[in-house]
Amino acid sequence: MHNFTNKEILNWAAFLKVKEKESQDQRLKKFYQAGTYHDETRISDIEFVALDFETTGLDPTHNSIISIGLVPFNLKRIFCKQAKKWYVTPQDKLEENSIVIHGITHSDLKGAPDLRRILEQLLNELAGKVVVVHYRRIERDFLDLNLRALINEGIIFPVVDTMQIEADIQKKNNKGFLSWLTNKKIPSIRLANSRLRYNLPCYAPHDALTDAMATAELFQAQISYHFESDTAIKALWL
Repeated sequence: MHNFTNKEILNWAAFLKVKEKESQDQRLKKFYQAGTYHDETRISDIEFVALDFETTGLDPTHNSIISIGLVPFNLKRIFCKQAKKWYVTPQDKLEENSIVIHGITHSDLKGAPDLRRILEQLLNELAGKVVVVHYRRIERDFLDLNLRALINEGIIFPVVDTMQIEADIQKKNNKGFLSWLTNKKIPSIRLANSRLRYNLPCYAPHDALTDAMATAELFQAQISYHFESDTAIKALWL
């Protein structure tokens, strides 16, 4: 797993060029070759793609991806017709307690490809865009570690994390003497709870494509409420 933080990677475009030269896998090399935006690019000028994984558990060192959903969007539109969803054969066992959460059963995964078989398709959908997720430790760490296990090479790319954005907003809103005096707790920043604050509709959780759509809508709302459209992407990506 990568050990970089956004503080260390000051220039993502330059960093991905370095990764292109270092990469041994041609699919990853092509992904890095597509590069990314200059860090001063306005978010109104960026093509985003919301990404969500369903997994067999929460530990990327022992668990694996079983479903992937993604949807391209920008600040004004969500491109539903270009949305994609895959079931993926897990590298570990599908446990009953995880089935209860995401509802994906053994029959759903029957005949599903492993991650290697859809990797090129997945990377083509992400290449050149800015990936938006809700809690980056799932999507970034799972993809990195699952690929290390399958092809002996991990992956790293910049992401915008709507959970981190919401955490920062709520901390700012709940700062100060009055909040301290009333012992006011910071509200939940889970995807569904965050969406409620922006009057977004309730969706059934734990479906990769639905959650990707929900994340795209949440990001659009966060920007509309709290940011200017000419905000530079460097203020948001990690």
